[in-house]
Amino acid sequence: MDYIGVTFKSKTGVFDWDILVAFLGELGYDNFEETDSELIAYIQEGKFDARKIDNVLSKKIKNMDIWYNYETISDRNWNEVWESNYDAVVIADRCMIRAPFHKADDRMEFDIVIEPQMSFGTAHHETTSMMIEYILEAELIGKSILDMGCGTGVLGILASRKGAKEIEAIDNDEWAYKNSAANIKKNHIENMIVKKGDANSIKNKYDIIFANINLNILISDMSIYANALMDGGIIYFSGFYQADLKKLNEEAENNKLRLVNFKEKQNWTAAQFKKIF
Repeated sequence: MDYIGVTFKSKTGVFDWDILVAFLGELGYDNFEETDSELIAYIQEGKFDARKIDNVLSKKIKNMDIWYNYETISDRNWNEVWESNYDAVVIADRCMIRAPFHKADDRMEFDIVIEPQMSFGTAHHETTSMMIEYILEAELIGKSILDMGCGTGVLGILASRKGAKEIEAIDNDEWAYKNSAANIKKNHIENMIVKKGDANSIKNKYDIIFANINLNILISDMSIYANALMDGGIIYFSGFYQADLKKLNEEAENNKLRLVNFKEKQNWTAAQFKKIF
């Protein structure tokens, strides 16, 4: 599978890339490498459209003095790319998310090995780390779980380690689907299945749902998520900015989902809702 790598640079030097990452995520870009002065975003070749980038830069991120170029990247060993810049992540001093080439830490309560390849979900991004914090705080023993937009499968894997009864993971990206399946096997998880599809693939009901995607998809698929949630069940949303929580909450309330609390890191937000009945 070939990818397009789009390199963005700021003529001013240092730039906070989070806003651009959010917009690119909505366009289908599924992996990012960034420094203060440069962002590289990756997208499957068939999904690439330079006009959409131009639209984002001209209408949504104005006066930022950003330019870009792009190149086709043939199928390659993405783990070699990640090994050069992928550090292990520790969440709440309890959970380590690491690649196979990192050493385990015996002090950790949960040790999860992830080969990210081109899938989102290494816990480096604020949205994933906040969702992991929620999972660490939650009572999951005996619960049925849906991990929607599963990426690497890390959320479902941790849920299994915390005693969930069964986990279903869904992602519409072929690479993420295959990567999640590989990571499930690598972590010896036997009660988790992964499917390729979107919200229309949801056929069951769950005690708890994790949906770390983006604002537009969360809102458009809200009714599907709500219908798939047991009465009194919990759903965790992430992938949006603090400023968008009000908009998300309005749609959630229309679907009998009540805001319980939220977390915020670097303007990114994760929120917990409960289904009322």
